[in-house]
Amino acid sequence: MSSHILTLDIAGNPFDWISPQDAVLYYASGKVAWELGEGDIVFRGGYSRTGVQSRILVKPIIAIAGSAIMARMLHMELPLGHHNDLLFRRDRYTCAYCGGHFTHSDLSRDHILARSHGGKDTWMNCVTACKDCNQEKGNKPLEDFRPLLYVPYVPCRAEHYLLSGRNVLADQHDYLAARLPKHSRMRELN
Repeated sequence: MSSHILTLDIAGNPFDWISPQDAVLYYASGKVAWELGEGDIVFRGGYSRTGVQSRILVKPIIAIAGSAIMARMLHMELPLGHHNDLLFRRDRYTCAYCGGHFTHSDLSRDHILARSHGGKDTWMNCVTACKDCNQEKGNKPLEDFRPLLYVPYVPCRAEHYLLSGRNVLADQHDYLAARLPKHSRMRELN
């Protein structure tokens, strides 16, 4: 079972990708407020005294009720990550300086304001750059190099979960894609 379950808060905001086994715990504890999607995953348990086997059906999208931790985490900024996968997907594998399309191995993360000048590792300060452009830019200020061909932005929660690159099922993709803002670069891919 390589599929993950998309969990939402009670209002339908994406919260996390969890394993189907973890979803069973939410079902068993009565915390699933509502569910969506086709293609249930069936988990079978023990047998009752009457010989009936217990089973739990897990849907691909579930909304979890009553989690204070979830509510707090929804207000936190979504992580950029350490392996550049999300950044490169956000920028569609396109160098922000020369406009070329490259493979993952030919790209790097560029800090618009270099870290050596106090730049942070954030969505708004990072863009995808080919290795040649990134090396040429070095730690120069942007005004001493080339203008950006596109503007960085912080992905919304729905976009972030699409960018995370899991084995997204059709129902999960459709749910998240319907919540993309009009300015999202991912709209062009859907």
